[in-house]
Amino acid sequence: MLQFFVNTTIYSKNPSNRYILGVDEAGRGPVLGPMVYTAGFCLEEKYSEFKNNDFVDSKQIDEAKREDRFLAIQSDEINEYSGWATQIISPQEISHSMLRRNKYNLNALAHDTTIDIIQKVIDLGYNITEIYVDTVGPPESYNKKLSNRFPGTKVVVAKKADSLYPIVSAASICAKVARDTVIKNWKFLESSSGELDISRNFGSGYPSDPNTVKWLKKNMDHVFGYPNIVRFSWSTCKKLLDENTAHVSFHCESDEEPIKKNVLGTKRKASHEFFPDTNKPKPMFNSLFIKKNCIEIFSNSI
Repeated sequence: MLQFFVNTTIYSKNPSNRYILGVDEAGRGPVLGPMVYTAGFCLEEKYSEFKNNDFVDSKQIDEAKREDRFLAIQSDEINEYSGWATQIISPQEISHSMLRRNKYNLNALAHDTTIDIIQKVIDLGYNITEIYVDTVGPPESYNKKLSNRFPGTKVVVAKKADSLYPIVSAASICAKVARDTVIKNWKFLESSSGELDISRNFGSGYPSDPNTVKWLKKNMDHVFGYPNIVRFSWSTCKKLLDENTAHVSFHCESDEEPIKKNVLGTKRKASHEFFPDTNKPKPMFNSLFIKKNCIEIFSNSI
């Protein structure tokens, strides 16, 4: 699920007004929670004033300072000539992208999300003339990709852009605060029924954090894996799931099995292949997922 939000008090979208835009993300590395991409944009004629507001890379300041600068970005004084837009990519969307048959890797997802959020700001009526982006992958090829997508616009893709360009720094602050807010207010769907009590003591969310790994081990279902805050596609999760959950084998019918033919000689399946044996005792299966989705167990080999 992708969610898009925009925050600004700029009411005049005169096409003659030129805007500088910067993009950064938060949450690329953690095994928990969403990735958040943010585009900050500012009137070109006001950019010198904007740069005097002590916007720096969000990773270089503590939470209190980030909150302070985030509030500053939203103040009437700054918000009247600038704004920011945020796109949130859920853990489920990340996992789905990376685990599907034709894998959609994290770099491709990052590039496409960046393009998407820039285009959405343009579609809102802002004349974006300069774009600054913190690189994902080789900056040269990424720069070419963005330049081809937004012809006539100055594009700068650089390593550590969030430290070099205040508009990207502001975007990094908004992205980080937005992600932290989402994590703090995360609703565990799995505990809504009252059957599960999921702790929030998951540490930083990074795979290298012992508290995060401990939480992953403690909050694992041996059939369905993890709560919806977890990115199943991360290698940390894959390893823990392989080692601690029930293994499932899918039966593939052999070509040598007898196949019945109808009177015309066409192959057909026997009726028992379509319908369960109603005389067999039904296994006891109390999973909430099974109940909610009205799934009937045809056989139980356990």
